[in-house]
Amino acid sequence: MNGIKLLVGLGNPGDKYEATRHNAGFWFIDEIAAQTNSKLTPDAKFFGLVGKLDQDVWLLKPTTFMNASGKAVAALANYYKITPAEILVAHDELDLPAGTAKLKFGGGHGGHNGLKSIHAALGTADYWRLRIGIDHPGDKNEVVNYVLKAPLRQENDALEASIHAASGVVNLLLAGDFEGAMLKLHTK
Repeated sequence: MNGIKLLVGLGNPGDKYEATRHNAGFWFIDEIAAQTNSKLTPDAKFFGLVGKLDQDVWLLKPTTFMNASGKAVAALANYYKITPAEILVAHDELDLPAGTAKLKFGGGHGGHNGLKSIHAALGTADYWRLRIGIDHPGDKNEVVNYVLKAPLRQENDALEASIHAASGVVNLLLAGDFEGAMLKLHTK
């Protein structure tokens, strides 16, 4: 089985959103870039900040807004002939507690606008996701406000820990050892 060739982090561009829960996917890509000394640079043809981990593994932070993330993912994947099964999308997940990160292949978008956009652009849901738990505000009417606010300090520490733990399985994902990556990440 092929390993991951494209790691995507979802978020919204701009200083206004930088510290918000909705940008957890961006934080994951920033962590990987920092650990590997990879430089992310703007690339207009891929609608995002792009970096390389090695010869054929890419990092991407779309600079479109969340609901147009698929435009960037499809542009880079199509250009480099990366299949959906070779893509990992890191995103904030309301249905997991802060401090939790889970890997998943395929499935629905759960109302997440970034995933909706990627589903539409790729024409499939068959790609890997790294679900970074941010907790749920408890009331569905509060979700938009909640995801567009910065996490509290304790929550932020938990988020950083889960992102760090997830970065520890990237080599397994690149090697195509998805079972090993899930076992390591999901077992505490």
